[in-house]
Amino acid sequence: MWHFASFGAPGVLIYLCFVMAPILISFGYSLTNYNPFNPPTKFVGLENYKNLFSDETFLTALWVTTVLTLIVVIVPNVLGLGIALLLDKKGWLYNALRTVFFTPVILSSVVVSIIWQKLLDDQGPVNQALRAFGVEHPPGWLSDPDIALYSVASIVCWQMLGFCVVVYLAGLQGVPAELLEAAEIDGAGPWRRFRAVTWPLLAPSLTINTVVMLISAFKTYDYVKVITNGGPGSGTTATIAFNVLATGLDANHAGYASAMAVVMLTIVAVVTTIVLQFLRKREVDL
Repeated sequence: MWHFASFGAPGVLIYLCFVMAPILISFGYSLTNYNPFNPPTKFVGLENYKNLFSDETFLTALWVTTVLTLIVVIVPNVLGLGIALLLDKKGWLYNALRTVFFTPVILSSVVVSIIWQKLLDDQGPVNQALRAFGVEHPPGWLSDPDIALYSVASIVCWQMLGFCVVVYLAGLQGVPAELLEAAEIDGAGPWRRFRAVTWPLLAPSLTINTVVMLISAFKTYDYVKVITNGGPGSGTTATIAFNVLATGLDANHAGYASAMAVVMLTIVAVVTTIVLQFLRKREVDL
């Protein structure tokens, strides 16, 4: 037992110190009115949580986060699968294209945000190109409250697309060639082979991509901070994570921000568990 404990202890201690301890401390703060610049700190119980669900700012952030998450989960999965099917071939060209699609994943999200902010500016290259093609009033990609959220979501999708492509490519390369050959001999066309053979065997890849995209999207902060700073207007692109840091660090209402963080953690944990159980059950059924 001591032999196994000596191997497990370092990882367990790191997990307790850097994961569980901050979560417990945040929960403790969420039960107070803690403000580092306005002592004394008082215990308020569940008052912060009650205020959250009547707070229009938080409810708007919850809606924005939900929309952003749905887009980021669906779009990279669908496009990633399509691109992976196209790149599932041998040759230097396909290897080069795989590198091209994966490159955005390794870039800093801040760098990606700055690049796209310049590209989508009202006077940026995208709108200048549209004007050159005769569009007199091109969209305000980041300044129009009606489309700014979708612009941010598209940027997140663009960066995460390569991850989905690589995971699906790994899944496609694990599909036994003899199964596809047997289906072809039986007269199955390309679509039938994909639906009956390839797609069921890609279930683990779908699980990985869905869970990773869901968690990544729900805690989106850096894109929003750099590109729109929560605007345009009042919170049109502000996610829960953005509001947590704005409330805790900018407004110094650490207790209230901690309550937001605990609620966000709870939502992510519950949704991820449900999705994971559903997708794993699908893997077993297939």
